[in-house]
Amino acid sequence: MRFQHVLVVGAGQMGGGIAQVVAASGRQVSLHDEVPGAAERSVSAMERSLAKLAEKGGPDPAGVLVRVTPVDGLVPADLMIEAVVEDARVKKAIFQAADGILPAEAILASNTSSIPITTLAAATGRPDRVIGMHFFNPVPVLKLVEVIRALQTSDETTTAIVELAGDLGKIAAEARDFPGFVSNRILMPFVNEAAYALMEGVAEPEAIDTIAKLGFAHPMGPLALADLIGLDTCVSIMEVLHEGLGDPKYAPCPLLRQYVAAGRLGRKTGRGFYEYT
Repeated sequence: MRFQHVLVVGAGQMGGGIAQVVAASGRQVSLHDEVPGAAERSVSAMERSLAKLAEKGGPDPAGVLVRVTPVDGLVPADLMIEAVVEDARVKKAIFQAADGILPAEAILASNTSSIPITTLAAATGRPDRVIGMHFFNPVPVLKLVEVIRALQTSDETTTAIVELAGDLGKIAAEARDFPGFVSNRILMPFVNEAAYALMEGVAEPEAIDTIAKLGFAHPMGPLALADLIGLDTCVSIMEVLHEGLGDPKYAPCPLLRQYVAAGRLGRKTGRGFYEYT
């Protein structure tokens, strides 16, 4: 399956990055976001990203951007990749709407980082054609795509998405449909424990991140990474893990909750564990 036309729903950092790599592969992209002007702002961010990549031998920015079209609503396409807020109710509503608009043979994929794909599949009339396609931030740079099969996902759908990931220059790794899948089941407790270390006064943010970077050979410390992901997203994922697995070790750190309540969500608001200009 070639997927000549891809609908990306959600024009935030992840959705914009997904739209960029899909367009760079030669495919047409329709980019939709319910927030007025969000898709257009995402295209401007793509232009800056592509300009940086072009300096390192990347594709011609104009040739990529011409294949991205902001749209006001869901439109028929060969594939939908949903990348909206990490809220199961919002995602299910999108999948239900897309099920009525996209052709019967189209695949519906979610970039969710924790919400069960089986739940999203059950909200449609094509559960065998629903799958998780979890990209990593920044999408144009990181190679991994975590592919998650719902209980109902067919072998044909999985094969098509794994092949697409390869076409996008990514490496697909398959995971089963458990809360947090593989990546966030491992990563989020690490971030959460770093937040506990800060809350309990074990060390300052810079020291915690330096120890992780130099001691574990990580490119970024857990607190800086949480700021990049968004602290609200981190809390949402921990809540999915906590509810789905029933283990108190997955409960979000109170400091994370406090920062989210204060609007300190990380890079996107200018302040999280660190301040940004």
